[in-house]
Amino acid sequence: MKERSSRLKTIRRLIKNNRIESQDELLNFLLQEGFEVTQATLSRDLKLLKVGKVSDGNSGYVYTLPSDEDRVESEQIFVQDFLRGYVSIDWNATTVVIKTFGGHADAVANALDCLNMDEILGTVAGDSCIFASLKNGVSGEQFMKALKKHIPDLEEY
Repeated sequence: MKERSSRLKTIRRLIKNNRIESQDELLNFLLQEGFEVTQATLSRDLKLLKVGKVSDGNSGYVYTLPSDEDRVESEQIFVQDFLRGYVSIDWNATTVVIKTFGGHADAVANALDCLNMDEILGTVAGDSCIFASLKNGVSGEQFMKALKKHIPDLEEY
């Protein structure tokens, strides 16, 4: 199965270039592109991409993507959430550990997930700590370099 970031890019392209009215229709387009995903996975992808439905002006609704301005504004909110909540970042060969202020781990993990970083397989949040699993071959240094592209003001503690 192709990687999540590739699937998300494909979904964006399909929605931009096609009149898509339902998840079933989008699932069929994805299958033609070589992606076998469940409806639940597609729902999560659509939520992550902030895909909405708008009236087509006739009798139905079609999927639409947020504008570039909306995406930049959303990313800025995630960056603020991350910066507000994290305390320190450390890593080993396969895992990044982000310590947060008490009760902030969910918000920081959500921010990290929503930045759609290719270096991460996924995150698990507790109350004051997040574990981010790195993709095979990605180092902690590479992760930090990528994170700093999203969050230039990030300081390592």
